Amino acid sequence: MEITNKRLLSIDILRGFTIIFMIIVNDPGSWSHVYSPLLHAKWNGITPTDYIFPTFLFIVGVSIVLSLSEKVENKISKKTILKKIFWRSLKIYLVGLFLWLWPNFDFENIRWAGVLQRISLVYLFTSLVFIYSNFRSQIILLFIIIIGYTTLMCFTPIPGIGYPDLSVPEKNWAHYIDSILLPGVKWRGTWDPEGILSTIPSIGSGILGLIAGNLLIKKNNIEKKMLYLGVFSFVLLFFGDIFQYIFPLNKNIWSTSFMLLVGGISSFSLFLCTYICDYLNLGNKLKFAHSFGVNSIFSYVLAGMLTLIFYSDKLWGIGLNKLFMDYFGELGISLKLLSFIYAFIYVMIIWLPTLFLFKRKIYIKL
Repeated sequence: MEITNKRLLSIDILRGFTIIFMIIVNDPGSWSHVYSPLLHAKWNGITPTDYIFPTFLFIVGVSIVLSLSEKVENKISKKTILKKIFWRSLKIYLVGLFLWLWPNFDFENIRWAGVLQRISLVYLFTSLVFIYSNFRSQIILLFIIIIGYTTLMCFTPIPGIGYPDLSVPEKNWAHYIDSILLPGVKWRGTWDPEGILSTIPSIGSGILGLIAGNLLIKKNNIEKKMLYLGVFSFVLLFFGDIFQYIFPLNKNIWSTSFMLLVGGISSFSLFLCTYICDYLNLGNKLKFAHSFGVNSIFSYVLAGMLTLIFYSDKLWGIGLNKLFMDYFGELGISLKLLSFIYAFIYVMIIWLPTLFLFKRKIYIKL
């Protein structure tokens, strides 16, 4: 646990909004009644919900630049920094496993992949990239990931299958490698959207954050920061759009077009937050998002754990969400609207302990 330190408000605000939307899409009142923009694309394609996870990984990259640059400037030894990076990555990974096991702790059906598990790996490798490479090398590595992953996924024959067919979930290298190498339970049965191979381009999302973070710290003038972020956003959006004709937009396998396009959206979101928080100085009016942003992992984990109370039938014999949906549904209110309202109520429930910590300037870090 850390008691308050200096933070970049625009990053905390963007991170906070990302976590808020993540909770909303993860915890509807009923999965049978959800507005389509709040669902992931089933395979190829993209929805607003698909923006959320890559944006968080993008913010991870930006935050690495801000935090590790300060440590390097203070001449903290590389050994000390690496020790903290590996330890934090391990803790985030273990918390991810804990959330999967909660509350039954069925170790025979454990899922080794997952959202927090991927965050831990992206944080680990992106931190190593930042420490052992310069800005130019990071851009080169990003190009290698883009070209290498695209070549493998689109043009390289798969043993026993032949050339990839990216319109079919079972005919790509990510599925093939997961089916052979990924142990434990897989989210999609034989493969996992947070699986082994697709973690590589998700690290690319973190590197995009590194590049954006460098643009922030190297430019003292706020107008120049926004200009460079705006240009960076345009470049990523342009190439993401172009690449989709080679490698379709697909979050499940984290296609390079998806990485670039959503990287552009993330960068533009950071541009907007910088404009609102740093240029207009309105960040202090966004305390709702700010409180989530400074305790993002805590909020996410708490939301996962409290589903036992607000969604499960283990305690009450019936889920509180079902009671809510049934009672108000009988009044003729749209079920999709009710499902969204319940998700927002759940966000407010998570906000209460988060606000308590925020007011006391307590930031819980793994």
